[in-house]
Amino acid sequence: MKTRYVATLLFVEVLAGPARAFPPYRSTDADVADPWTLEARVGLVRLTREQGENSFTTPLLRLNLGIPAGLEAVSEFEYSATERQIEDAAVGLKWVPLRARFSFGTEVLALLPISSEGGAGTQALLLATYREAPIRLHLNGGGFYDTRPVEEELGWRASLLGELEFGCVRPGLELFTARVNDEPVQVAVGAGAIVDLNVVDVRAGVHLGITEAAPDWRASLWVARAFPLTED
Repeated sequence: MKTRYVATLLFVEVLAGPARAFPPYRSTDADVADPWTLEARVGLVRLTREQGENSFTTPLLRLNLGIPAGLEAVSEFEYSATERQIEDAAVGLKWVPLRARFSFGTEVLALLPISSEGGAGTQALLLATYREAPIRLHLNGGGFYDTRPVEEELGWRASLLGELEFGCVRPGLELFTARVNDEPVQVAVGAGAIVDLNVVDVRAGVHLGITEAAPDWRASLWVARAFPLTED
């Protein structure tokens, strides 16, 4: 077994294949990367309009590493170009013990400090995925506790994502809900697409707020690729 280190070659390694979802969606799937495969997803930009104000986040990064026994190490990083500061950072673990037509699993994240004020948090989700070509359905639900904002946040989130496979294009529709503390429930609907260009996946999506508590709209553009770190 020979190990290849690809840290400096993330986007030129010819043996790599496209990564699976799930940006530009808020949901994730009940699946994990193949053992010792690195999935890299880079958000080129995310534009958000909330309460009449525009903001943009760039870069965004998701790095996931498949581990044997149905495990995946996950990480997230986001930088607010508007505020010129880290917007979010997290590391965690996804576990999917059953991978079949119906897949079930869980994902637990540690929310890392993002400012000099410190603070941390955690998020735990239950995951379910159903596959019956050309349909894929993904259901997420769970809670979070975050001490990083000025006011501590305790709440829940849930989402439902449906995808269709049409050759190299996978369009999707998503319903996302969340509630923070005693604030009104946020509800947003979104549409997106993942296009397999062989070299990379290109992903784009737009979410519209249905309730006043949700952002007016949010749009993002991503590229993604998977990198096997081992070979026989």
